[in-house]
Amino acid sequence: MVSVRSVVDRVGPTLLHALQLPDDCPAAGDVVIAEPGVPAGIAAGDLVLGVATADPADAAELVRVSAAQGAAAVLLKPPLAAKPTVRRAAKSAGIALIQVHSATSWAQLVWLLRTVLDALGDESESLEDGGDPGSGDLFRLADAVASVVDAPVTIEDTNSRVLAYSARQDLTDPARVATIMGRRIPDDVLARFRSRGVFRELSRGRQTIFVPAQRDGTLPRLIVPIRMGGELLGSMWAVVAGPVSEERAAAFADAAPVVALHLLRRRAHTDAQRRASAELLRAVLEGHAGQRRVVAELDLSDEPHRVVAIEVTGGDGRDAEGLRLALLERISQGIGRRPVATELGGLLYAVVPDGAAWAELRDALAAQPASRRGGVPRAAAGAPVAVSALATSRTQADEALGLLRAGLVEGRVIAYEDAWTSLVLHRAATGSATARVADLGPLGLLRAHDETTKAGYVDTLYEWLRHPGDPRAAAAELRIHPNTLRYRMKRLLDLVPLDLDDPDVRLALLTQLVALRWS
Repeated sequence: MVSVRSVVDRVGPTLLHALQLPDDCPAAGDVVIAEPGVPAGIAAGDLVLGVATADPADAAELVRVSAAQGAAAVLLKPPLAAKPTVRRAAKSAGIALIQVHSATSWAQLVWLLRTVLDALGDESESLEDGGDPGSGDLFRLADAVASVVDAPVTIEDTNSRVLAYSARQDLTDPARVATIMGRRIPDDVLARFRSRGVFRELSRGRQTIFVPAQRDGTLPRLIVPIRMGGELLGSMWAVVAGPVSEERAAAFADAAPVVALHLLRRRAHTDAQRRASAELLRAVLEGHAGQRRVVAELDLSDEPHRVVAIEVTGGDGRDAEGLRLALLERISQGIGRRPVATELGGLLYAVVPDGAAWAELRDALAAQPASRRGGVPRAAAGAPVAVSALATSRTQADEALGLLRAGLVEGRVIAYEDAWTSLVLHRAATGSATARVADLGPLGLLRAHDETTKAGYVDTLYEWLRHPGDPRAAAAELRIHPNTLRYRMKRLLDLVPLDLDDPDVRLALLTQLVALRWS
């Protein structure tokens, strides 16, 4: 828990001054820039920056909207922050009101606040674990490394996600700014570094890598791999003015083992949390966990969630397992609103809030390319339900995934409610197959004739009944000419006399054919 007071104290009175600080204001969680007239971007615990706020009425409205969304504080520059209407609105809403020094850059403030939030969060976590409050501060470690190399530094994992960054990032370039703001190297910048062989050199264990300035204005980089026991854990990136002396580069590389120890501790803690979450999620999906514990320990919001079942198809067993692990890593690291995910019975299961988070996960899964051995994921989502009914959503996801497996629906990703027609036909067919309805009447003669002559009479009758009065549509489904369809219907009626003018005969035949096709 990071209090607003501790954030203000850590940043210091030179930049921030608390005009109002209620004792019961929510804990600070993240920094957001308020979009005019768009309160949906504000979440509980946010520090809301009134960057585009121009007059006291708008500022007072921003305060009220932020408080209604559960934000921790609103930050404004003078003279808006001290206006009586704004202060009254903050007092009435019970939200912290912070004045930002007029000369402060909003971009620098975003970096500074996020640094402070992450540092305080690490310290709080270390205290709860009974450790040294400073041992978890990766940001302070980044600052220390930056002082060694005399350049702004980022510490990144093997997927180019930013784990921590030092001060002085305002002295860098647009690529670094985008990296800090997005918490990972942008794809276009990543592609340029990859084309220069940077990541190949990292994997080979080079002690330091120097990348010269690029034509687009990207400044030079000095990069050091972070390794422990031969395993690549991440890398450190310093934005430098030009070639670096051997002594300075060696000093930068000497800091890598210290960072490696920190990353190993961080990974051990994360892995333990992930294992505990995975075990609880398995219990949830099997209906063995209570709602209160699930919401508290898995940090699920009080809104409808879906269970998404994901299966890897194609390739051999090892390839499928590797793709499952890669997907699990990607899902766990933040598709949508960080859905909780686990592996169960050879499938991946993710619990994701309905709405934008589910849409983002669905699009990511649909766009997932095939592996080198042909393995591709297919996924089915249960209907959105309350947290207490997640086991039901899992059952629905499994049923919808069965339709994909059987090729009864098209595509690689499906939602339970979108497949209702296929589900009706499948359930009806399953019941009919159990009752052996297809063994009744003359349909058996047509099936036997098809087995010996490959005439396709059963498929012809099925499409004719599905498209009553529309022989062209029926022929199109069979990929034959309408005249061929009419000829086949005449021949099969010669073989098996059927009164197709009788609606009950048509309905009975269609029931039998559905049982054959959909069971």
